[in-house]
Amino acid sequence: MKLFNSCLIVFLIAFSTSAQDFSDIDKSPMDAVITRNQDNSPLARIIYSRPKKKDRVIFGELVPFNKIWRTGANEATEITFYEDVLFNGTEVEAGTYSLYTIPEKDKWTLIINEKINTWGAYSYDKSLDILRTAVPVKSTAASVEDFSITFKSTRVGSDLLMGWDDTFVEVPVRKAE
Repeated sequence: MKLFNSCLIVFLIAFSTSAQDFSDIDKSPMDAVITRNQDNSPLARIIYSRPKKKDRVIFGELVPFNKIWRTGANEATEITFYEDVLFNGTEVEAGTYSLYTIPEKDKWTLIINEKINTWGAYSYDKSLDILRTAVPVKSTAASVEDFSITFKSTRVGSDLLMGWDDTFVEVPVRKAE
């Protein structure tokens, strides 16, 4: 009987361990990037989801031109400025915002919006925009499979880079004086 109980316990442990199902893991995982000042204090952080290209035409088809885009997948991309910044030359107060974009063939319009914690761009409200600014589109050296956002340190701050497929944009982010 003792042997039977021991075998039963081992069987149940083995069965429960192998029965874990992670099949509904998000297909566009969440990611975060942060940039820091020269003194290592945080300047800005972005939280976003990373959809995959998967042999699709991205800009102009999956992400239509001239329409508001959540800038990634799932929830709208969230950007936090830990202090007042110049975002592409325009001052933005410290705080947390949604970052939307309107991709076009030759430029993207970047939008900083007060409404946060939204799914996609379905409840986007233009009246809550605090900034709209345009930046030129650039071509990547190689195709980018996963939508990606990063910061590149510069001598005077950071540049925000967002890229997917064969396209990227670059936006200067500087500490406001």
